Parts: sequence; structure tokens; C-alpha cells
Amino acid sequence: MRGSIALVGSGEFLPIMADFEKSLIDDGIKNGKAAKYAQIPTAAGQESADRLKYWEELGNRQAALLDVEPHFLPIFTRDDAFNPAFVDQIENSALMYMSGGDPHYLATTLINTPVWDAVVANWQSGASLAGCSAGAMAMCTEIPNFRFTKRGATPGLNLLPNLRVIPHLDKFFRWIPDSAAKVMMHAPEDTVLLGIDELTALVQRSGEENWLVHGEAKVHILQGAPKQELLHGELIKL
Repeated sequence: MRGSIALVGSGEFLPIMADFEKSLIDDGIKNGKAAKYAQIPTAAGQESADRLKYWEELGNRQAALLDVEPHFLPIFTRDDAFNPAFVDQIENSALMYMSGGDPHYLATTLINTPVWDAVVANWQSGASLAGCSAGAMAMCTEIPNFRFTKRGATPGLNLLPNLRVIPHLDKFFRWIPDSAAKVMMHAPEDTVLLGIDELTALVQRSGEENWLVHGEAKVHILQGAPKQELLHGELIKL
């Protein structure tokens, strides 16, 4: 059975999201996976060594809080994504979590690699898969280029076709100019455009058809389905 999948607006590895992350791990364990927490920080691969260490320590603290085995996988380049040791650590993990950074770099680094093949295979056989911010954006078919608005969208990992995710929606448009905002909001007609606020997630549990909102704020359906705002505990079929 395919595992749970979560799109998170922000807050990976923070204590306030611990219960939610534990529920994803529990979903994977129920499907026969090991109590292992695989952190995939690839989206931050171009950041400083201090910043990468911050992500590792944050994830390790969360894993200790949840009493699961942490695996911080330093997959920062395409060469890393061909490393069989990382493939082995992904296989059979109850939760695989792609954290934030640059969604274009994340997708470009992982597309058509053994690491990504291992992620998909593990998810399709019952593991949970979560993407926060850049991690959520990269799961879609294409990623809008809001930093360089004239370059157009770049290919995503295409795990969730016909979806586009705008994370941090309650703050995102304060950070970018109007020209970039127009790029983010202009999605193909057959695309469901989702806005996910900070500390909020949209999750499709293993074996379920509907998606469930979890968190402190809202999930916004902006295009491709009836426009609406959904709160914690509400369901939607996409």
C-alpha cells in the first residue's frame, strides 16, 4: 500500500510539529517500515556549512523527541544522489522528509537518480513522505521561478501531477515583489493551486482518498477547485 504523503507550509523538525511528524512515522510503521527518520536536506545544499549543521542538529533533536532513529543524509549534489549508502538508508525508513531551501536545486539534484528512485519505491510500498516549503514545491510537475521571473518554470519531481504549492502563504507575498507574485499565482488551467500557511500541512494518509488539513493556520485552494480556505481537521478531495 502506498504510504502517507504530506505537504507542509513550514516548521519541519520544530517541536510544535512533533505530533504531526510522529503520526507520519506511525503510518509508516503500521505499513511495515522501520522506525527510522530519513532527513533529505538537499534543497539547502548550496547553503553554508553552519546552516547545514543547523538543519542536522534540528532534525536530530526532533528524532530524539520522537524516539526514532535519525538519518541525516548529506545529499547535496547529483553525485551524492548516486551514492548507494544513501539509497540503503532510505530503504525501509518509516518517514522520509525533504526540508526547505531552493526547490529548483532540490528537483534538479534528485531527478533520475538512484536516491529519488529509492524514495519513490519506499513511499509506494508504505513509507511516509513529507516535503516542507521547497520540499513541497518540488513534488509537483513544475516549479514556478519566482526568483528569476523571466526564466519560466523548471521541472519538478512530478510525484503530484497537476498540483502547484505555494508554501508560507500567510507570509510569502510580503517577501517577494509584485512581478514574482504574479508568476506564483499564474498556473496552467488544469492545475490545482494550493497555498499552505506556516506551521500547517495538507496530508493524504495511507489508504485514504481525501486530504486532511493539520496545523495552526489554513490551507487555501486558489485555483482548479472551488476556492476555499480549510482549517485543521477539514478534508478535501483533490
